[in-house]
Amino acid sequence: MMPLEFDLFTWTVAFCVAMVAGLVKGIVGFALPMIFISGLSIVMPPETALGALIIPAFIANGLQALRHGFSLALATVKQFRMFLISGGVCLMASAQFVLMLSPEMLFILLGFPVTFFAFWQLIKIDVFQVERSREKDILMGGIAGLIGGVSGIWGPPTVMYLTAIALPKVDKIRIQGVIYGLGAVALIVAHLGSGVLHSQVLTVSALLVAPTLLGFWVGDKFQGRINQATFRRLTLCILLVAGLNLLRRGMGG
Repeated sequence: MMPLEFDLFTWTVAFCVAMVAGLVKGIVGFALPMIFISGLSIVMPPETALGALIIPAFIANGLQALRHGFSLALATVKQFRMFLISGGVCLMASAQFVLMLSPEMLFILLGFPVTFFAFWQLIKIDVFQVERSREKDILMGGIAGLIGGVSGIWGPPTVMYLTAIALPKVDKIRIQGVIYGLGAVALIVAHLGSGVLHSQVLTVSALLVAPTLLGFWVGDKFQGRINQATFRRLTLCILLVAGLNLLRRGMGG
């Protein structure tokens, strides 16, 4: 295990990325892992960036999941238990391959979900409607878990599925929070086993909790004072550029 030695510039960038990720999460309720991965990968190895996002993501998603109360969160867990079980198993399995992959392949695997999600949201492709079933829960949970294990980002397939089964917006936001929160728990367990989340990365991740929560708190306060549609579109444009840059680095550009 190589020691992690970050200079002042790296720490400054990391704290700023964490604060921005929390701010966006507080305002529009998404994109924290994607901003973390895209920003931190500029100044640290991709596997370290993946590990560093885990504790802040766990806490921020936990706060979002419990925003509507513990009883509703528990009901959501029961309602989507097959999605969560399938996703958790596949996430833990795919996470074990992270340290076996080359940095270039990791950049591609990190950049693809960021780019795809931002592009899909910006051009507003309509997701065809499907009837929810146990089999679809298992399938889509598995896909989200496989992607999340190696990238830390399981939001795009989750959002697509919840949109396709035509959930009301309020329910969708609550369910996303619960899925992301429990996904972060699975990610912690998986990467403690994979070796990504070793003691040094745990320290980095823990130190980034404070700026993330500060940004989250500020974003939550300003949630009703800014044009969310404009802010969301700006965020997606930034994510698109960041995702394409990750892909460029993965392809040796």
